[in-house]
Amino acid sequence: MQIRPRRVDDVIVLDLAGRIDVNAAILVEIVGNCVHEGYKDILCNFEAVDFVDYMGVSVIVIAYKEVINNKGRMKFSNVPAQLKSIFSISGIDKAIEDFATEELAIKSFKEDQNIEHIQKLQLRRRFKRLPIDIKAELRSGYDKSAPAFKVDILNFSAVGAYVYGCDKFKLQDKVVLVLRLPSKHEELQLDALVVWLSDKQVQPQFHPGMGVEFRNLPGPVQKKLIAFIERNLSCISSE
Repeated sequence: MQIRPRRVDDVIVLDLAGRIDVNAAILVEIVGNCVHEGYKDILCNFEAVDFVDYMGVSVIVIAYKEVINNKGRMKFSNVPAQLKSIFSISGIDKAIEDFATEELAIKSFKEDQNIEHIQKLQLRRRFKRLPIDIKAELRSGYDKSAPAFKVDILNFSAVGAYVYGCDKFKLQDKVVLVLRLPSKHEELQLDALVVWLSDKQVQPQFHPGMGVEFRNLPGPVQKKLIAFIERNLSCISSE
């Protein structure tokens, strides 16, 4: 088979051609490269595919699992009529959305992103934000040997924080915050993603700084953060 990757907005479109069978393992390799480079939305264009057997379905399933395991999405477009039956029999059509055109598929990715954004906003509103000044260390989440930067946390919640004093990262960078809550001796290492950067012209008093969103936060750690925030907010309100 042949695969031609191209980018449409934030979606990687894979133009597939030929046969998808036991010799189509390159699909798994290319999909894996895409998701590990940060592209989580994958669209497989089947317009030029003329054959898929059950081994080919297995290859597709492995590629799909690679995307899902990396919290991405995979969809199909332009699936020829002769392939729809094998997708139906194998059940793959129940797991992966199929769109008649590429345009419709790209639009659906954008709709998914909008829904996720709304859900994140709703999640953030569930958790109270505490204004505070905590000394912390910030380092790259990609390289554990990278230097740590001394920063201040000016406010935080159980889902994220505002970090002041560092301009070494960009949007979507993975970082690690290392801190100790006041009156606590336990060190916390919080995996996070940079989701917002301060603007020097608009917010000079908060520059350099960034908003980070915590990722893969263990339940017990989140409960500790919530308890700490609730306790300190009650102290502030009683003053």
